[in-house]
Amino acid sequence: MSVVRAEGGTACADPEGGFEQLSAVADAVLYEGYLLYPYRRSSAKNRVRWQFGVLFPRDWVEADGPVVPGVSGSADSWYQRTECLVRVRRPGATVRLRVRCLQMQRKQVEEAAPDGAPRPVASLRTDDGTTHLTFDEAVPREFDAEFALDDLLQGERTVAVRAPAGADVEPLPAGAGRVVRSREEVRASVTVVAERLAPDLCRLRVRTTNTGPAPDPRTTRDEALRGALIATHTLIGGDGGDGGDGVRFVSLTDPPPELRAHAAACRNEFTFPVLGGEPAEPGEPGEPEDTTGRILLSAPIILPDHPQVAPESPGDLHDAAEIDEILTLRTMLLTDEEKQEARATDPRAAAILDRVDTMPQEVFERLHGAVRSLTPVTAPATPAPVGRPAWWQEGADDGLSPSTDTVLVDGVPLGGGSRVRLRPRGRGADAQDMFLAGRTAEVAAVFHDVDGSVHLAVTLDDDPAAELHSWYGRFHYFRPDELEPLDPCSGGR
Repeated sequence: MSVVRAEGGTACADPEGGFEQLSAVADAVLYEGYLLYPYRRSSAKNRVRWQFGVLFPRDWVEADGPVVPGVSGSADSWYQRTECLVRVRRPGATVRLRVRCLQMQRKQVEEAAPDGAPRPVASLRTDDGTTHLTFDEAVPREFDAEFALDDLLQGERTVAVRAPAGADVEPLPAGAGRVVRSREEVRASVTVVAERLAPDLCRLRVRTTNTGPAPDPRTTRDEALRGALIATHTLIGGDGGDGGDGVRFVSLTDPPPELRAHAAACRNEFTFPVLGGEPAEPGEPGEPEDTTGRILLSAPIILPDHPQVAPESPGDLHDAAEIDEILTLRTMLLTDEEKQEARATDPRAAAILDRVDTMPQEVFERLHGAVRSLTPVTAPATPAPVGRPAWWQEGADDGLSPSTDTVLVDGVPLGGGSRVRLRPRGRGADAQDMFLAGRTAEVAAVFHDVDGSVHLAVTLDDDPAAELHSWYGRFHYFRPDELEPLDPCSGGR
Protein backbone atom coordinates (compact mmCIF):
# COMPACT_ATOMS: atom_id res chain seq x y z
CA MET A 1 0.00 0.00 0.00
CA SER A 2 1.37 3.40 -0.91
CA VAL A 3 1.48 6.07 1.79
CA VAL A 4 2.45 9.59 0.76
CA ARG A 5 2.53 12.92 2.53
CA ALA A 6 -0.03 15.33 1.14
CA GLU A 7 1.54 18.27 -0.67
CA GLY A 8 1.28 21.31 1.59
CA GLY A 9 0.83 19.39 4.85
CA THR A 10 3.28 18.82 7.66
CA ALA A 11 4.98 15.45 7.86
CA CYS A 12 3.40 13.23 10.52
CA ALA A 13 5.59 12.30 13.47
CA ASP A 14 4.13 8.80 13.51
CA PRO A 15 2.33 7.83 10.27
CA GLU A 16 0.60 4.82 11.89
CA GLY A 17 0.06 5.94 15.47
CA GLY A 18 -3.50 5.67 16.74
CA PHE A 19 -4.79 4.78 13.28
CA GLU A 20 -3.22 1.32 13.49
CA GLN A 21 -5.92 0.02 15.84
CA LEU A 22 -8.54 0.94 13.22
CA SER A 23 -6.75 -0.78 10.35
CA ALA A 24 -9.02 -3.84 10.13
CA VAL A 25 -12.21 -1.76 10.04
CA ALA A 26 -10.67 0.80 7.68
CA ASP A 27 -9.61 -1.99 5.31
CA ALA A 28 -13.14 -3.40 5.39
CA VAL A 29 -14.37 0.04 4.32
CA LEU A 30 -11.64 0.34 1.69
CA TYR A 31 -12.55 -2.96 0.03
CA GLU A 32 -16.32 -2.63 0.46
CA GLY A 33 -17.72 -4.16 -2.72
CA TYR A 34 -14.25 -4.59 -4.26
CA LEU A 35 -15.08 -8.11 -5.42
CA LEU A 36 -18.50 -9.64 -4.87
CA TYR A 37 -19.52 -13.24 -4.38
CA PRO A 38 -19.11 -15.53 -6.27
CA TYR A 39 -15.85 -13.74 -7.07
CA ARG A 40 -15.87 -14.49 -10.80
CA ARG A 41 -15.56 -12.13 -13.74
CA SER A 42 -18.62 -13.72 -15.35
CA SER A 43 -20.82 -13.06 -12.30
CA ALA A 44 -23.49 -10.43 -12.98
CA LYS A 45 -22.79 -8.89 -9.56
CA ASN A 46 -19.21 -8.13 -10.53
CA ARG A 47 -20.32 -6.08 -13.54
CA VAL A 48 -21.48 -3.33 -11.18
CA ARG A 49 -18.76 -2.69 -8.61
CA TRP A 50 -17.31 0.25 -6.69
CA GLN A 51 -20.61 1.48 -5.20
CA PHE A 52 -19.45 3.36 -2.10
CA GLY A 53 -17.43 6.53 -1.62
CA VAL A 54 -16.72 7.09 -5.34
CA LEU A 55 -15.54 10.63 -6.14
CA PHE A 56 -15.51 11.54 -9.86
CA PRO A 57 -14.48 14.82 -11.49
CA ARG A 58 -17.32 17.29 -10.93
CA ASP A 59 -18.17 18.11 -14.56
CA TRP A 60 -18.64 14.44 -15.39
CA VAL A 61 -20.72 13.41 -12.37
CA GLU A 62 -22.95 16.50 -12.68
CA ALA A 63 -23.40 16.32 -16.46
CA ASP A 64 -27.11 15.51 -15.92
CA GLY A 65 -27.63 17.75 -12.88
CA PRO A 66 -26.23 18.47 -9.40
CA VAL A 67 -25.60 15.58 -7.05
CA VAL A 68 -27.94 15.28 -4.06
CA PRO A 69 -26.06 15.05 -0.74
CA GLY A 70 -26.80 12.15 1.58
CA VAL A 71 -25.56 10.83 4.91
CA SER A 72 -23.50 8.09 3.28
CA GLY A 73 -21.50 7.61 0.11
CA SER A 74 -23.79 5.16 -1.69
CA ALA A 75 -24.31 7.72 -4.49
CA ASP A 76 -21.60 9.00 -6.83
CA SER A 77 -20.27 12.46 -6.03
CA TRP A 78 -17.34 14.76 -6.67
CA TYR A 79 -16.64 15.53 -2.99
CA GLN A 80 -17.02 14.34 0.61
CA ARG A 81 -17.66 16.68 3.51
CA THR A 82 -17.01 15.69 7.12
CA GLU A 83 -17.91 17.89 10.09
CA CYS A 84 -17.24 16.80 13.65
CA LEU A 85 -16.94 18.24 17.14
CA VAL A 86 -13.53 18.36 18.79
CA ARG A 87 -12.90 18.85 22.50
CA VAL A 88 -9.62 20.72 23.01
CA ARG A 89 -7.81 19.33 26.05
CA ARG A 90 -4.64 21.43 25.98
CA PRO A 91 -3.08 24.34 24.05
CA GLY A 92 -0.98 23.61 20.98
CA ALA A 93 -2.96 20.57 19.90
CA THR A 94 -2.58 19.23 16.39
CA VAL A 95 -4.91 17.33 14.07
CA ARG A 96 -3.78 14.46 11.84
CA LEU A 97 -5.59 13.32 8.71
CA ARG A 98 -5.34 10.21 6.61
CA VAL A 99 -7.39 10.04 3.41
CA ARG A 100 -7.64 6.51 1.97
CA CYS A 101 -9.04 5.33 -1.33
CA LEU A 102 -8.59 2.86 -4.17
CA GLN A 103 -7.14 3.77 -7.55
CA MET A 104 -8.56 1.83 -10.49
CA GLN A 105 -6.12 -0.50 -12.25
CA ARG A 106 -6.90 -2.10 -15.58
CA LYS A 107 -5.52 -5.63 -15.93
CA GLN A 108 -5.25 -6.36 -19.65
CA VAL A 109 -4.15 -9.79 -20.88
CA GLU A 110 -2.24 -9.67 -24.19
CA GLU A 111 -1.48 -12.63 -26.41
CA ALA A 112 1.77 -12.91 -28.36
CA ALA A 113 0.81 -12.60 -32.04
CA PRO A 114 2.79 -14.23 -34.87
CA ASP A 115 4.13 -10.84 -35.94
CA GLY A 116 5.47 -10.26 -32.42
CA ALA A 117 3.03 -7.49 -31.54
CA PRO A 118 0.97 -8.24 -28.38
CA ARG A 119 -2.77 -8.49 -29.02
CA PRO A 120 -5.35 -7.71 -26.28
CA VAL A 121 -7.58 -10.69 -25.43
CA ALA A 122 -10.28 -11.36 -22.83
CA SER A 123 -8.55 -14.50 -21.56
CA LEU A 124 -5.48 -16.61 -22.20
CA ARG A 125 -4.55 -20.10 -21.02
CA THR A 126 -0.83 -20.80 -20.81
CA ASP A 127 0.91 -24.16 -21.22
CA ASP A 128 1.16 -24.63 -17.45
CA GLY A 129 -2.65 -24.78 -17.27
CA THR A 130 -3.11 -21.33 -15.72
CA THR A 131 -5.89 -19.12 -17.06
CA HIS A 132 -5.38 -15.34 -17.14
CA LEU A 133 -8.41 -13.02 -17.42
CA THR A 134 -8.70 -9.35 -18.30
CA PHE A 135 -10.34 -7.62 -15.33
CA ASP A 136 -10.41 -4.34 -13.38
CA GLU A 137 -8.38 -4.32 -10.16
CA ALA A 138 -7.52 -1.51 -7.76
CA VAL A 139 -4.51 -0.23 -5.83
CA PRO A 140 -4.90 1.16 -2.27
CA ARG A 141 -3.67 4.72 -1.69
CA GLU A 142 -3.17 6.71 1.50
CA PHE A 143 -2.41 10.41 1.96
CA ASP A 144 -1.26 11.85 5.30
CA ALA A 145 -1.17 15.42 6.59
CA GLU A 146 -0.91 17.14 9.98
CA PHE A 147 -2.03 20.62 11.03
CA ALA A 148 -1.78 22.77 14.14
CA LEU A 149 -5.32 23.32 15.42
CA ASP A 150 -4.54 27.01 16.03
CA ASP A 151 -3.68 27.40 12.33
CA LEU A 152 -6.97 25.79 11.31
CA LEU A 153 -8.85 28.22 13.55
CA GLN A 154 -7.24 31.10 11.64
CA GLY A 155 -8.50 29.88 8.27
CA GLU A 156 -8.78 26.88 5.99
CA ARG A 157 -5.77 24.93 4.78
CA THR A 158 -5.77 23.01 1.50
CA VAL A 159 -3.39 20.23 0.51
CA ALA A 160 -3.09 18.47 -2.84
CA VAL A 161 -3.07 14.69 -3.12
CA ARG A 162 -2.15 12.64 -6.14
CA ALA A 163 -1.96 9.01 -7.19
CA PRO A 164 0.34 8.91 -10.24
CA ALA A 165 -0.31 7.16 -13.51
CA GLY A 166 1.72 4.05 -14.21
CA ALA A 167 1.94 0.66 -15.85
CA ASP A 168 3.43 -2.69 -14.88
CA VAL A 169 4.16 -5.51 -17.31
CA GLU A 170 4.20 -9.19 -16.28
CA PRO A 171 5.54 -11.62 -18.93
CA LEU A 172 3.68 -14.93 -19.17
CA PRO A 173 5.48 -18.31 -19.32
CA ALA A 174 6.95 -19.60 -22.58
CA GLY A 175 6.44 -16.28 -24.35
CA ALA A 176 2.66 -16.82 -24.51
CA GLY A 177 2.02 -13.14 -23.92
CA ARG A 178 1.91 -10.71 -21.05
CA VAL A 179 -0.33 -9.04 -18.48
CA VAL A 180 -0.31 -5.23 -18.49
CA ARG A 181 -1.63 -3.39 -15.44
CA SER A 182 -2.20 0.30 -16.16
CA ARG A 183 -3.36 3.22 -14.04
CA GLU A 184 -4.40 6.77 -14.88
CA GLU A 185 -3.50 9.71 -12.65
CA VAL A 186 -5.96 10.57 -9.87
CA ARG A 187 -5.86 14.07 -8.40
CA ALA A 188 -7.71 15.54 -5.43
CA SER A 189 -7.53 18.25 -2.79
CA VAL A 190 -8.27 18.12 0.93
CA THR A 191 -9.43 21.33 2.62
CA VAL A 192 -9.47 21.54 6.42
CA VAL A 193 -10.77 24.34 8.68
CA ALA A 194 -11.85 24.68 12.31
CA GLU A 195 -14.40 26.92 14.02
CA ARG A 196 -14.31 27.67 17.73
CA LEU A 197 -17.67 27.07 19.47
CA ALA A 198 -16.47 27.38 23.07
CA PRO A 199 -13.09 27.75 24.79
CA ASP A 200 -12.66 23.96 24.80
CA LEU A 201 -14.82 23.03 21.80
CA CYS A 202 -14.34 23.33 18.02
CA ARG A 203 -16.11 22.20 14.91
CA LEU A 204 -13.70 20.65 12.40
CA ARG A 205 -14.54 20.43 8.69
CA VAL A 206 -12.71 18.23 6.17
CA ARG A 207 -13.63 18.34 2.49
CA THR A 208 -12.09 15.98 -0.07
CA THR A 209 -12.63 16.93 -3.72
CA ASN A 210 -11.71 15.21 -6.97
CA THR A 211 -9.76 17.85 -8.93
CA GLY A 212 -8.83 15.73 -11.92
CA PRO A 213 -9.80 16.61 -15.50
CA ALA A 214 -13.33 15.55 -16.38
CA PRO A 215 -13.75 12.97 -19.14
CA ASP A 216 -16.20 13.50 -21.97
CA PRO A 217 -19.79 13.53 -20.61
CA ARG A 218 -20.56 10.54 -22.83
CA THR A 219 -17.85 8.47 -21.15
CA THR A 220 -19.24 5.37 -19.44
CA ARG A 221 -18.99 5.01 -15.69
CA ASP A 222 -16.61 2.08 -16.05
CA GLU A 223 -14.18 4.27 -17.99
CA ALA A 224 -14.69 7.34 -15.79
CA LEU A 225 -13.70 5.25 -12.76
CA ARG A 226 -10.11 5.35 -13.99
CA GLY A 227 -9.87 8.96 -12.76
CA ALA A 228 -11.95 8.49 -9.60
CA LEU A 229 -11.19 8.06 -5.92
CA ILE A 230 -12.94 4.81 -4.93
CA ALA A 231 -14.13 3.80 -1.44
CA THR A 232 -12.88 7.16 -0.15
CA HIS A 233 -12.81 7.60 3.62
CA THR A 234 -10.93 9.68 6.17
CA LEU A 235 -9.26 8.94 9.49
CA ILE A 236 -8.83 11.88 11.88
CA GLY A 237 -6.66 11.76 14.97
CA GLY A 238 -4.66 13.92 17.32
CA ASP A 239 -1.10 14.84 18.18
CA GLY A 240 2.01 13.01 17.19
CA GLY A 241 0.41 9.65 16.48
CA ASP A 242 -0.51 8.89 20.10
CA GLY A 243 -4.22 8.78 19.28
CA GLY A 244 -5.01 12.27 20.52
CA ASP A 245 -3.78 13.55 23.91
CA GLY A 246 -4.60 17.10 22.83
CA VAL A 247 -8.04 16.52 21.32
CA ARG A 248 -11.04 14.26 21.78
CA PHE A 249 -13.75 13.72 19.19
CA VAL A 250 -17.39 13.86 20.25
CA SER A 251 -19.85 11.19 19.16
CA LEU A 252 -22.36 12.59 16.67
CA THR A 253 -24.47 9.45 17.05
CA ASP A 254 -24.81 9.75 20.83
CA PRO A 255 -23.48 13.16 21.93
CA PRO A 256 -23.66 14.34 25.55
CA PRO A 257 -26.85 16.33 26.25
CA GLU A 258 -25.12 19.71 26.36
CA LEU A 259 -23.66 19.21 22.88
CA ARG A 260 -26.67 17.79 21.05
CA ALA A 261 -27.49 21.10 19.35
CA HIS A 262 -23.90 21.49 18.12
CA ALA A 263 -23.86 17.87 16.95
CA ALA A 264 -27.12 18.33 15.06
CA ALA A 265 -25.64 21.36 13.29
CA CYS A 266 -22.74 19.32 11.86
CA ARG A 267 -23.27 18.83 8.15
CA ASN A 268 -21.92 15.60 6.69
CA GLU A 269 -22.33 14.84 3.01
CA PHE A 270 -21.58 11.50 1.32
CA THR A 271 -19.89 10.26 4.47
CA PHE A 272 -20.78 9.19 8.02
CA PRO A 273 -18.34 9.95 10.87
CA VAL A 274 -18.15 7.66 13.91
CA LEU A 275 -15.76 7.25 16.82
CA GLY A 276 -13.05 4.67 16.22
CA GLY A 277 -10.89 2.51 18.42
CA GLU A 278 -11.73 1.58 21.99
CA PRO A 279 -14.09 3.84 23.98
CA ALA A 280 -12.12 6.60 25.71
CA GLU A 281 -12.16 7.35 29.41
CA PRO A 282 -14.41 10.27 30.38
CA GLY A 283 -13.00 13.54 29.08
CA GLU A 284 -15.02 15.71 31.46
CA PRO A 285 -16.50 15.10 34.93
CA GLY A 286 -19.79 13.28 34.60
CA GLU A 287 -19.38 12.67 30.87
CA PRO A 288 -20.23 9.09 29.77
CA GLU A 289 -17.17 7.24 28.57
CA ASP A 290 -18.66 6.37 25.17
CA THR A 291 -19.42 9.93 24.03
CA THR A 292 -15.85 10.84 23.05
CA GLY A 293 -12.97 9.09 21.33
CA ARG A 294 -9.37 9.66 20.32
CA ILE A 295 -9.93 8.78 16.65
CA LEU A 296 -12.69 9.45 14.14
CA LEU A 297 -13.50 7.32 11.08
CA SER A 298 -15.51 9.14 8.43
CA ALA A 299 -16.76 6.38 6.13
CA PRO A 300 -19.00 6.20 3.06
CA ILE A 301 -21.08 3.50 4.80
CA ILE A 302 -23.10 3.81 8.01
CA LEU A 303 -21.33 2.29 11.02
CA PRO A 304 -21.81 2.44 14.80
CA ASP A 305 -19.38 4.20 17.10
CA HIS A 306 -16.29 2.10 17.87
CA PRO A 307 -16.84 -0.40 15.02
CA GLN A 308 -14.90 -3.64 15.18
CA VAL A 309 -14.42 -6.65 12.97
CA ALA A 310 -15.80 -9.72 14.74
CA PRO A 311 -12.92 -11.79 16.18
CA GLU A 312 -14.52 -14.90 14.64
CA SER A 313 -14.06 -13.50 11.11
CA PRO A 314 -10.99 -15.17 9.55
CA GLY A 315 -10.64 -12.71 6.67
CA ASP A 316 -12.22 -10.15 4.36
CA LEU A 317 -14.83 -11.47 1.91
CA HIS A 318 -15.22 -8.09 0.09
CA ASP A 319 -19.00 -8.51 -0.06
CA ALA A 320 -20.76 -5.66 1.73
CA ALA A 321 -20.07 -6.95 5.25
CA GLU A 322 -22.36 -9.94 4.78
CA ILE A 323 -22.32 -12.92 7.12
CA ASP A 324 -19.04 -14.86 6.91
CA GLU A 325 -20.65 -18.25 7.48
CA ILE A 326 -23.12 -17.88 4.60
CA LEU A 327 -20.51 -16.63 2.13
CA THR A 328 -18.03 -19.29 3.22
CA LEU A 329 -20.57 -22.08 2.73
CA ARG A 330 -21.60 -20.77 -0.68
CA THR A 331 -17.97 -20.41 -1.74
CA MET A 332 -17.38 -24.03 -0.75
CA LEU A 333 -20.18 -25.01 -3.14
CA LEU A 334 -18.51 -23.52 -6.22
CA THR A 335 -17.69 -26.09 -8.86
CA ASP A 336 -14.09 -26.76 -9.82
CA GLU A 337 -14.62 -24.79 -13.05
CA GLU A 338 -16.06 -21.83 -11.15
CA LYS A 339 -13.18 -21.90 -8.68
CA GLN A 340 -10.71 -21.95 -11.55
CA GLU A 341 -12.35 -18.86 -13.05
CA ALA A 342 -12.40 -17.10 -9.67
CA ARG A 343 -8.68 -17.72 -9.19
CA ALA A 344 -7.99 -16.27 -12.63
CA THR A 345 -10.22 -13.25 -12.00
CA ASP A 346 -8.27 -11.54 -9.24
CA PRO A 347 -5.48 -12.35 -6.74
CA ARG A 348 -7.77 -11.42 -3.84
CA ALA A 349 -10.41 -13.84 -5.11
CA ALA A 350 -7.76 -16.55 -5.21
CA ALA A 351 -6.78 -15.72 -1.62
CA ILE A 352 -10.42 -16.05 -0.50
CA LEU A 353 -10.65 -19.49 -2.13
CA ASP A 354 -7.38 -20.60 -0.55
CA ARG A 355 -8.61 -19.52 2.88
CA VAL A 356 -11.99 -21.23 2.49
CA ASP A 357 -10.50 -24.46 1.10
CA THR A 358 -8.00 -24.74 3.96
CA MET A 359 -10.16 -23.43 6.83
CA PRO A 360 -9.79 -25.63 9.95
CA GLN A 361 -13.02 -27.08 11.30
CA GLU A 362 -12.70 -25.21 14.60
CA VAL A 363 -12.45 -21.87 12.75
CA PHE A 364 -15.47 -22.70 10.63
CA GLU A 365 -17.49 -23.64 13.72
CA ARG A 366 -16.79 -20.23 15.25
CA LEU A 367 -18.54 -18.59 12.28
CA HIS A 368 -21.87 -20.03 13.41
CA GLY A 369 -22.31 -17.13 15.81
CA ALA A 370 -21.58 -15.69 19.21
CA VAL A 371 -23.74 -13.95 21.80
CA ARG A 372 -22.15 -10.83 23.30
CA SER A 373 -25.22 -9.00 24.58
CA LEU A 374 -25.96 -11.11 27.65
CA THR A 375 -26.22 -9.07 30.84
CA PRO A 376 -26.91 -10.17 34.43
CA VAL A 377 -30.61 -10.61 35.08
CA THR A 378 -31.88 -8.28 37.77
CA ALA A 379 -34.88 -8.95 39.93
CA PRO A 380 -38.08 -7.60 38.32
CA ALA A 381 -39.74 -4.59 39.94
CA THR A 382 -42.87 -6.68 40.40
CA PRO A 383 -42.08 -10.22 41.60
CA ALA A 384 -43.39 -13.00 39.41
CA PRO A 385 -46.40 -14.87 40.79
CA VAL A 386 -45.42 -17.62 43.17
CA GLY A 387 -45.16 -20.91 41.38
CA ARG A 388 -44.71 -19.46 37.84
CA PRO A 389 -42.21 -21.71 35.98
CA ALA A 390 -38.93 -20.49 34.52
CA TRP A 391 -39.03 -19.20 30.95
CA TRP A 392 -37.78 -22.47 29.44
CA GLN A 393 -40.44 -24.59 31.15
CA GLU A 394 -43.92 -25.39 29.92
CA GLY A 395 -46.49 -22.81 31.00
CA ALA A 396 -43.97 -19.97 31.37
CA ASP A 397 -46.06 -17.77 29.04
CA ASP A 398 -49.33 -18.39 30.83
CA GLY A 399 -50.99 -15.11 31.72
CA LEU A 400 -49.07 -13.08 29.10
CA SER A 401 -50.96 -11.61 26.14
CA PRO A 402 -49.00 -9.28 23.82
CA SER A 403 -52.17 -7.87 22.27
CA THR A 404 -53.88 -6.96 25.56
CA ASP A 405 -51.02 -6.49 28.08
CA THR A 406 -50.14 -2.93 29.08
CA VAL A 407 -47.14 -1.23 30.63
CA LEU A 408 -47.10 2.05 32.56
CA VAL A 409 -45.16 4.94 30.98
CA ASP A 410 -45.33 8.29 32.79
CA GLY A 411 -48.39 7.01 34.59
CA VAL A 412 -50.19 6.13 31.34
CA PRO A 413 -50.94 2.47 30.50
CA LEU A 414 -49.65 1.71 27.00
CA GLY A 415 -50.84 -1.31 25.05
CA GLY A 416 -52.25 -2.30 21.70
CA GLY A 417 -53.74 0.76 19.97
CA SER A 418 -51.99 3.38 22.14
CA ARG A 419 -50.57 6.43 20.38
CA VAL A 420 -46.95 7.34 21.17
CA ARG A 421 -44.10 9.55 20.06
CA LEU A 422 -40.71 7.86 19.57
CA ARG A 423 -37.83 9.09 21.71
CA PRO A 424 -34.88 6.71 21.05
CA ARG A 425 -32.14 7.00 23.66
CA GLY A 426 -29.30 7.03 21.15
CA ARG A 427 -27.71 3.69 21.96
CA GLY A 428 -25.16 4.29 19.21
CA ALA A 429 -25.68 0.96 17.45
CA ASP A 430 -28.83 1.56 15.39
CA ALA A 431 -28.54 4.23 12.70
CA GLN A 432 -32.32 4.16 12.22
CA ASP A 433 -32.78 5.89 15.57
CA MET A 434 -31.87 9.26 14.08
CA PHE A 435 -34.56 8.88 11.43
CA LEU A 436 -37.28 7.67 13.81
CA ALA A 437 -36.78 10.18 16.62
CA GLY A 438 -39.81 12.41 17.07
CA ARG A 439 -42.13 10.47 14.77
CA THR A 440 -45.51 9.25 15.97
CA ALA A 441 -46.59 5.62 16.03
CA GLU A 442 -49.21 3.18 17.25
CA VAL A 443 -48.45 0.38 19.69
CA ALA A 444 -49.25 -3.06 18.26
CA ALA A 445 -48.20 -5.33 21.13
CA VAL A 446 -46.31 -5.59 24.41
CA PHE A 447 -43.63 -8.29 24.61
CA HIS A 448 -41.88 -9.68 27.70
CA ASP A 449 -38.34 -10.93 27.12
CA VAL A 450 -36.82 -13.95 28.84
CA ASP A 451 -34.56 -11.66 30.89
CA GLY A 452 -37.57 -9.84 32.35
CA SER A 453 -37.38 -6.71 30.17
CA VAL A 454 -40.29 -5.30 28.16
CA HIS A 455 -40.40 -4.05 24.57
CA LEU A 456 -43.29 -2.47 22.71
CA ALA A 457 -43.85 -3.21 19.02
CA VAL A 458 -45.01 -0.16 17.07
CA THR A 459 -45.99 0.82 13.52
CA LEU A 460 -45.20 4.31 12.20
CA ASP A 461 -48.15 6.58 11.47
CA ASP A 462 -46.60 7.94 8.26
CA ASP A 463 -45.46 4.57 6.92
CA PRO A 464 -47.55 3.83 3.78
CA ALA A 465 -46.85 0.13 4.29
CA ALA A 466 -47.86 0.07 7.98
CA GLU A 467 -50.92 -2.09 7.36
CA LEU A 468 -48.85 -4.57 5.36
CA HIS A 469 -46.17 -4.70 8.07
CA SER A 470 -48.83 -5.38 10.70
CA TRP A 471 -50.30 -8.15 8.58
CA TYR A 472 -47.08 -10.17 8.53
CA GLY A 473 -45.81 -9.07 11.95
CA ARG A 474 -42.96 -6.73 11.13
CA PHE A 475 -42.58 -3.92 13.67
CA HIS A 476 -40.15 -1.46 15.23
CA TYR A 477 -39.34 -2.28 18.86
CA PHE A 478 -38.69 0.20 21.68
CA ARG A 479 -38.24 0.09 25.41
CA PRO A 480 -40.94 1.79 27.49
CA ASP A 481 -38.57 4.65 28.41
CA GLU A 482 -38.15 5.43 24.70
CA LEU A 483 -41.85 6.18 24.19
CA GLU A 484 -43.83 9.31 25.02
CA PRO A 485 -47.58 8.73 25.47
CA LEU A 486 -49.81 10.92 23.32
CA ASP A 487 -53.21 12.20 24.27
CA PRO A 488 -55.65 10.19 22.10
CA CYS A 489 -57.46 13.47 21.39
CA SER A 490 -54.34 15.40 20.37
CA GLY A 491 -54.11 14.05 16.86
CA GLY A 492 -50.43 13.39 17.37
CA ARG A 493 -49.54 17.03 17.99
